[in-house]
Amino acid sequence: MKPKLLYQGAEAKIYLRDKFIIKDRIPKAYRIKELDDKIRKRRTCSEAKLLEKASKIINAPNPFFIPNKGFYQIKMPFIDGKKLSDNLDNFPLKTQKQICGQIGKSIAKLHKENIAHGDLTTSNIILKEKEIYLIDFGLGYQNGKYEDKAVDIHLLKQALEAKHFQNWNILFNEFLKGYKKENKKESEKVLNQLIKVEQRGRYKH
Repeated sequence: MKPKLLYQGAEAKIYLRDKFIIKDRIPKAYRIKELDDKIRKRRTCSEAKLLEKASKIINAPNPFFIPNKGFYQIKMPFIDGKKLSDNLDNFPLKTQKQICGQIGKSIAKLHKENIAHGDLTTSNIILKEKEIYLIDFGLGYQNGKYEDKAVDIHLLKQALEAKHFQNWNILFNEFLKGYKKENKKESEKVLNQLIKVEQRGRYKH
């Protein structure tokens, strides 16, 4: 079956083939080819490792490489669900709150294992049979920095404000409830860092 292009961004093309997703990292013409190859391989490998670790902690696609394409592509299961950015507002508020509570718990589980998603928006969350799945760890990190964890939360807050503005404050509070419940040990430190991240953002404007 010929792969179907689902999405093309600045960094990668996303294809659907059979029941698998193929993420193909795009070459950058402005970079020297040897350097570009090195960067693409490193980022592809890093993302695959993060996805593999994340899939053992939360709902996330567990990938494997496509051998005959080198290390520029990641092949992973297709999650046949609804993109949250397009569908969250269509649910009753009670359901929206439950979903955001789930997101809070899932992110807290990742953070406890020192994994930061790096691009945490509702566009990178799939809802399937009342379960949430996180996708696209291409900007993710594996470290213990409170800064990266706080930025995750900041990005989600921005996404809720921009895309789901009608109830964003209520939904963000539900996220925080889930996060604090699951990550009691360090949630206070992460949320204190969030305040600093947001203050820096205000000073830039």
